[in-house]
Amino acid sequence: MESVAARYRLSCSLQGHELDVRGLVCCLYPPGAFVSVSRDRTTRLWVPDSPNRGFTEMHCMSGHSNFVSCVCIIPSSDAYPHGLIATGGNDHNICIFSLESPAPLYILKGHKNAVCSLSSGKFGTLLSGSWDTTAKVWLNDKCMMTLQGHTAAVWAVKILPEQGLMLTGSADKTIKLWKAGRCERTFSGHEDCVRGLAILSETEFLSCANDASVRRWQITGECLEVYFGHTNYIYSISIFPNCKDFVTTAEDRSLRVWKNGECAQTIRLPAQSIWCCCVLDNGDIVVGASDGIIRVFTESADRTASAEEIKAFEKELSQATIDPKTGDLGNINAEQLPGREHLHEPGGPSYKLPYNISDDPWLTAYNFLQKNDLNPMFLDQVAKFIIDNTKGQTLGLGNTSLSDPFTGGGRYVPGSSSGSSNTLSAADPFTGAGRYVPGSASMGATISGVDPFTGSSAYQSAASKTVNIYFPKKEAVTFDQANPTQILGKLKELNGTAPEEKKLTENDLILLEKILSITCNSSFEKPTAQHLQILWKAINWPEDIVFPALDILRLSVKHPIVNENFCSEKEGVQFSSHLTSLLNPKGKPANQLLALRTFCNCFVGQAGQKLMMSQREALISHAVELKSGSNKNIHIALATLTLNYSVCFHKDHNIEGKAQCLSVISTIFEVVQDLEAIFRLLVALGTLISDDSNAIQLAKSLGVDSQIRKYASVSEPAKVSECCKLILNLL
Repeated sequence: MESVAARYRLSCSLQGHELDVRGLVCCLYPPGAFVSVSRDRTTRLWVPDSPNRGFTEMHCMSGHSNFVSCVCIIPSSDAYPHGLIATGGNDHNICIFSLESPAPLYILKGHKNAVCSLSSGKFGTLLSGSWDTTAKVWLNDKCMMTLQGHTAAVWAVKILPEQGLMLTGSADKTIKLWKAGRCERTFSGHEDCVRGLAILSETEFLSCANDASVRRWQITGECLEVYFGHTNYIYSISIFPNCKDFVTTAEDRSLRVWKNGECAQTIRLPAQSIWCCCVLDNGDIVVGASDGIIRVFTESADRTASAEEIKAFEKELSQATIDPKTGDLGNINAEQLPGREHLHEPGGPSYKLPYNISDDPWLTAYNFLQKNDLNPMFLDQVAKFIIDNTKGQTLGLGNTSLSDPFTGGGRYVPGSSSGSSNTLSAADPFTGAGRYVPGSASMGATISGVDPFTGSSAYQSAASKTVNIYFPKKEAVTFDQANPTQILGKLKELNGTAPEEKKLTENDLILLEKILSITCNSSFEKPTAQHLQILWKAINWPEDIVFPALDILRLSVKHPIVNENFCSEKEGVQFSSHLTSLLNPKGKPANQLLALRTFCNCFVGQAGQKLMMSQREALISHAVELKSGSNKNIHIALATLTLNYSVCFHKDHNIEGKAQCLSVISTIFEVVQDLEAIFRLLVALGTLISDDSNAIQLAKSLGVDSQIRKYASVSEPAKVSECCKLILNLL
């Protein structure tokens, strides 16, 4: 029920755009200004022309080769104290403008279809949503990461106040919450395409959709309330300053003001599609529509339009009233349309509209209009036609809450299996007894004055805490410790239980003992092809007995010949895939541990490093799933793998790789407690951000500084707090 208390009235109408106004946003400078974007391919800055009412077009910017669909303001920085304007277009590009020039400062390219939503965050980060089903995170002029998981166009994006959290809304009817680049949660409830998002607080947000509803959500996943009032698609939603009241615009020719959870006022407009709105700091509402006119509405008597202007607006509104005979046909007279008898007459063009149930209706509609050179203003009508004629069918590819954020493939959801949680820390990862724990001796706390990784006196810890001995790390960290006698003893014992076709002969065992001796004792002898063939045979044993063979591999792969052979272009992919399969969270913790350590040791050779870099998408996405277990040795190996990748990214200044690594580090920090693993993650973080202002900004935007702050007070081992403080100084 509508309240009679609050009444917005027309303040002014602004003409300038030649086609639909598709996006609006309040501007940082000048005060009280706003920016509009349009299908006429322009971006315009409007500034107040008097203390009371009225706006003047101050600036017209161009840079897109197709419709401009969305706009946001990037906050001020030292370089640009008045902020920047970001616009997204149907040309797949994002243009970045300053207030000083009509041409873009630079153009962001990367999306494969129309960019339909933008949101800015702290430290210069920008989030974009596109019809290509992805969202992208940008920092300055570079794409930091791509958020994959939606199965249809991403119509709405928002960066939340808490650093590292982002929201995306899609035509697949879902909203996804992302943390540090990984999908944390999927919100389901809307029955049609999600078109808009608005942030209420750090814990709540609003969404609007083509199902004509607005929903209020908690960040934890609960839908707190559903608001109904509109009778057609809701395109945009905007929050009033300093409160939870909001305004919405829709395809039903109306703007609605919501106060205290109820529709307080409905304002009709003389245009079919009310595409966008924004609320100015003084509480006035700016609205953009399909007639190309921007209208401002106010509660203030001082800013209300003159009686003549209001009368003219009301006359325009009355003339635009929809005739029941024409519905939404605009100026077409239904009485004059040819009847059914004319269907078989030759004449005007007919168009085929091919459509698969798995397709995105809006993308199909867009391609159909472009192919047939039809007016793009019919996009939503064609999409609605598709939806109406496929009712009862399942659109899209279904819920993708299990989608891997790196590869787009299905991933394991932590907690669905006991995984490695039943492994006792400090127990033998193979037998459960307190013996044969590969590498465990070097993983404890570091005595002052020794190498923080190896325990040896590689360099002395400086007394002064201002001296950084920890990062950037220049070389890969490896797992070297071994007890060859115990490894071979276990191998021979388990060989007796191996299937006949997998059993090793006495000669095979001698060859494996030889390769272990060569690699452990720095022998001048070289492994032969026969050695490598038997090692490959051994690591393909059944999963329940393969671990001693993996331990031999872990040590052998550091040898140049083994590294070059197993990690070569010819053999590398098969080798990597086999080890990656052992990272299955439902698999044996011993295999997970040794596979991770083998990957870490691969980095010592050029061929191994090249393989690790080429396979990093699949490898990292599988490895990071092991974070949810409780085996501290696995956590240390996972942290070391991340560190070795950081070393590579630091060397070649790979910013996208750094972004992926920062995301993984942030994710692991949330669950890992072992201080040796924490230390290695800190060194990885320090290595990534050293001498790279972009990486520092990205780390800040992901909220990594708040994640690590608690480690600054760790007393033992001292290397943890020392390293942490050095990083916080950079951030």
